[in-house]
This record gives sequence, C-alpha cells and structure tokens, in this order.
Amino acid sequence: MSAAPTEIERNRTRPSARPARRRSGRPAAKPERRLEARKQLRYELASGASGVALALFMWGHMFLVGSILTGERGFDALAGGLEDYYIAQPTVLAIGLLFVVHAVMASRKIPAQIRERRRLRDVTEPLRATSARSPGHLESSLWIWQVWTGMVLLVLGSFHLVLVGLDVFTDTFGVRTGIEAVSTQARVGEGLWIVYALLLLCVEFHASTGLYRFAVKWGIGSRLGRPTLRRIEHVLLFGFLGLGALTLAVLAQWIEPPLAFLLGGSA
Repeated sequence: MSAAPTEIERNRTRPSARPARRRSGRPAAKPERRLEARKQLRYELASGASGVALALFMWGHMFLVGSILTGERGFDALAGGLEDYYIAQPTVLAIGLLFVVHAVMASRKIPAQIRERRRLRDVTEPLRATSARSPGHLESSLWIWQVWTGMVLLVLGSFHLVLVGLDVFTDTFGVRTGIEAVSTQARVGEGLWIVYALLLLCVEFHASTGLYRFAVKWGIGSRLGRPTLRRIEHVLLFGFLGLGALTLAVLAQWIEPPLAFLLGGSA
C-alpha cells in the first residue's frame, strides 16, 4: 500500500495559479488583443492605400483639367471623349466611393471632441516654433496640418464631387449633359474660384504630405532617407500648386490659355 503523498508532491501536482508565460518571460498575448491589433492594421492599410490612390488620381485629374490651358476646344474634346466612351461616369462613382472609404478610415484619428480639438490647437503653436530644429516636432506638425486640411477636404471635396457628378450625369449647369468649358469657366469666374483655390491648397498639401508620411511609416524608399523624401514632397507640392494656380487662372478667365497655339487657335 502506497504512502500518502507528501506536501511537496501535492504542490507539484497542484495547478499553478500564475498565468502561462512564454519563454521570453512575458504573459501570453490575449486573443482579443491580437484580433484588435490585426483590425487596426487593416484600418491603417485601408486608410493608407485609399489615400495613395486618391492622391495619384488627383494628380492625374490635375493634368486632365489642365487641358483648359490649350483652350476651350481642347478641354471640351478631352471631356467629351471621356464621357462618350463611358470612362468619366464610372470613374466619378468609384472615386466617390473611395473618398468615403478614406474619410471613414482616416477620421478615426481626427479629434471628435471639442476638448481634444482645443488641446490640438494648444499643441500646434509651440510645434510651429520648434519644427525647424527638431525632426520629431516636424513630423508631429505635419500630422496636425494634415488633420486640419483633411477636415476642410471632407467638406469641399464632397461639394466638388457632387458638382462634378451633376455635370457628368445631368444638364443642370449646361446646355447638354457633361462637363463643358463654357459653363465651367462661367461659374469659376463668378466666384467659385475662391472655393477651388482653397481646395487646391488643401489637396496638394494633404496629398504630398500624406505620401511622404505613408512612405516613412511603411519604410518605402528608406534608403533615400527622410531629407530626400522631404525634397521629393516639396517638388510635388510646389509643382502641382503651380500647375493648379495657372489652370485656375485660365478657368477664371483672368489670362488667356497659354498653350492655345498647340491647337492652332486662341481659345
């Protein structure tokens, strides 16, 4: 007959009350935390990918709108071709959907409460003064300005998408269904240029800064280094700002189309 187990033997067989630990000595991650981390990663990827797609589209869109630099005939020919071959219509719908997706994903980082917005404003002032001396402060300042421009784009971008949608699918603002140089120039010259000037500034800053931060976050172009990436960002920013300002001036009919000679006319 076996002897009764000693106290030491009973302690050995007793289940441990301490949580299981990995070989590294840290507690095992809970499944809920892993699922939450994966969800946040998917959100970040969706926000970044949709932002990159929108930035690339906007730069392509800038070249398309820039056809007004060749005059009304060049602008109407390009717009009419995109509409006649049913390229413009699905593109407007797809970009509208992508805009909504990016807004929802990115809005997770936008301060929603008044108290948080006041803190954001208080933080902005000292960062402006020190951003030139500290890369860390510069990155924070860029993020803050991207938040503000994103808020403006949420309003003005929605307005522009609705306006373009009405142009493409209806004859509300023109003599026919589709985008026309005459009606576009008329409304821009009558005061809409103010909206588009602000939209231009916010779009180009938001897009160029967003691509820079996306590249830094995911290690794209890491061999170039942040100073080189910043110079690329500046080239994109000021290059498209210049093209956009010239295009806006022609749309407002302040200056004549400078490339009208390419089509053998002045308009």
